[in-house]
Amino acid sequence: MTDLTTLKYSEEHEWIAVQDGVATIGVTDYAADKLGDVVFVELPAVGTEVAAGAVVGEIESTKSVGELYAPVSGTVVEINDAAVDDPSLVNGEPFEGGWLIKVSVADGATDALLDRDAYVALTEG
Repeated sequence: MTDLTTLKYSEEHEWIAVQDGVATIGVTDYAADKLGDVVFVELPAVGTEVAAGAVVGEIESTKSVGELYAPVSGTVVEINDAAVDDPSLVNGEPFEGGWLIKVSVADGATDALLDRDAYVALTEG
């Protein structure tokens, strides 16, 4: 199980874990719950340059269609084909098997993002 206090969070409900210059990004449990049952995930191609705050994909659920935003700038180095093939992973394992993309990032790329306490305060407010 992922220690949620070690992650960073965006106000658009993505979580980010950085290791060795690569940010793994997914949607939070809060977002997955609000979306409902996820039935389709569209992700950018490997090699795509993404900019923080820009739309990089789409998540469709039984309730709505939502956009996936890049919480950091960088280059997509991997996408989660398992989540594309089985979008229910986004709901069932948002912090494990339901991650969406990995992006190469510069040091300090997540400094402006929220920690777990600030994110929880955001979602409860």
